[in-house]
Amino acid sequence: MEVPIGFLAMLWSFLSFLPFFFLLLTLGLLKGSLIAPLVVGIIVFGNSAVIIGLWPAHFLWTYYCVTKTKRLGLVVKVLALISLPLPLLLWPILAIVGSLLGGLGYGFFAPLVATFEAVGETTTDKFFYCFIDGCWSTINGSCTVVRDFTDFCFHSYFSYMDELREHVPPNEKPVDIKLSKLPSCLLVIVLGVPLDVLLITIVALWKSPYMLLKGWKRLLEDLIGREGPFLETVCVPFAGLAIILWPIAVVVAVISAIISSLVLGFYAGVIVHQEDSLWLGLAYIVSVVSLFEEYVNDLLYLREGSCLPRPNYRRNMNPPDGDRNDRKNESEDSYNSKLLLERSKTLKFTIQQYKPMQVWDWLFKSCEENSQMLLREGLIDVNDIGECIVKGNCKKLSVKLPAWSIFQCLLASAKSNSSGLVISDEIELTKNNWPRDKVLEWFIGPLLIMKEQIKGLQLDENEEGCLKKLVMDYKNEKPEEWDDAGFPSKDNVRRAQLQAIIRRLQGIVTSLSRIPTFRRRFTGLVKMLYMEAVQSGVLANQVVNSSNSERGHGNEGPSDCGHGKDSRSSGENSEHEAHGIGDIV
Repeated sequence: MEVPIGFLAMLWSFLSFLPFFFLLLTLGLLKGSLIAPLVVGIIVFGNSAVIIGLWPAHFLWTYYCVTKTKRLGLVVKVLALISLPLPLLLWPILAIVGSLLGGLGYGFFAPLVATFEAVGETTTDKFFYCFIDGCWSTINGSCTVVRDFTDFCFHSYFSYMDELREHVPPNEKPVDIKLSKLPSCLLVIVLGVPLDVLLITIVALWKSPYMLLKGWKRLLEDLIGREGPFLETVCVPFAGLAIILWPIAVVVAVISAIISSLVLGFYAGVIVHQEDSLWLGLAYIVSVVSLFEEYVNDLLYLREGSCLPRPNYRRNMNPPDGDRNDRKNESEDSYNSKLLLERSKTLKFTIQQYKPMQVWDWLFKSCEENSQMLLREGLIDVNDIGECIVKGNCKKLSVKLPAWSIFQCLLASAKSNSSGLVISDEIELTKNNWPRDKVLEWFIGPLLIMKEQIKGLQLDENEEGCLKKLVMDYKNEKPEEWDDAGFPSKDNVRRAQLQAIIRRLQGIVTSLSRIPTFRRRFTGLVKMLYMEAVQSGVLANQVVNSSNSERGHGNEGPSDCGHGKDSRSSGENSEHEAHGIGDIV
């Protein structure tokens, strides 16, 4: 669509869109008012049932795991046991209130936004979809929210507690603090929390008008001039909605700043313990306010730096580092500004192209493709699927399978000499385009290091072909485990390096598996894998082969990397699990 040029053209474009906008707004508000109560009921009732039902188990199991853990020292353990009742008692209240507010916001705004999205250029029957879009999808989404919350409370929580109770390696020291430092830490926390909350709140409130006005100015310029994200026809009505909702975004930003100030205030005690200095802890209380203001200035494209004092709170903190960081932030800000000016996407397209979701979708798509291949090769069999669905033992499918998929990505990236990660034929994640998300940065950063390690090892084709079996069937704790696997290299140092990479990948995947959406999507992956085994005849063949093996000569000798894994169970167990899986699926 042509962009209006000149004042009169811009004015006519603005006036002509107002009736269209108010009609969509009225319809969206009506849909939101009708859908929101139902969504709130589903989310609040479902989450409350999970919270209240599991709260006694959470309370008792948390105390048990903290008491039994070897990862915490005596002083930290005693402090944790004394302070645990408060968060455990507040958890049901805060969770239910959060469910109420979240359900209200989701149930009201999702249909409202979907109404504006329905007038997209790709939509054929705009009038029909303006009434339909956002109704059933929002209700279905509320059920998904309850399911993900249940997965978090039931599976993710107990997974964290199990990790807390694991044996500590001999070279790992438990987390503890010295009693001599405890009074100083508590004193700084008592001073830092109220001061930082007060000062950061003042800064946030002082900067909020700038955020409100600069946001409105940018949105109005894009609306009237048809630039930036509002170049397309679908985004013209959505521009008005964004202008109306912008004050809510400002209020949410201020509330987030106030909540984060609590954590920043508590961190002053960590500074005192790490630096063994009360003075440096007090310096941190002052410095963190300056750092917060500088962050806000960078976010709002105001003047660089901060006018507030910033004393050093680390012994090894050098002033030149701050200058280098300022220059780095300046270059990143200019790059981000250019990206904002060049963007021309609808809201729906932007959500689909959200980079963290792309990485998440790639991981499960890669797991789906690799699982089908491993199933045909015998590295995944009916016993693995049965243990996962019937017995809940999913380590091979939920940890080793994603680890192998990521390992393949690292191999492809190392071969292509990519500066980032090649996650598909069309997508390459680099420092310029990967997600600006802390969780994804924590995930991608170690992968880049492991990619360089793999590149330095210079694996040949025989070694690459053998790694598939080694990742899926071996514990990879000692180099000697690979002696009977047919791995070409006999160099124990080379083997140990590869095993360290595999173990680290499995650790990353274990952490990712605790994200609620992981379990929901993984359940779909297991069901798809079972259906693939049934349709392709692999399930029946493996049951027959297991029965023949039971009547034959027993277990065979170890196989090399070019063959599937050995049969490890009897035909009776395989048939029993096959029937059990079929009944569940």
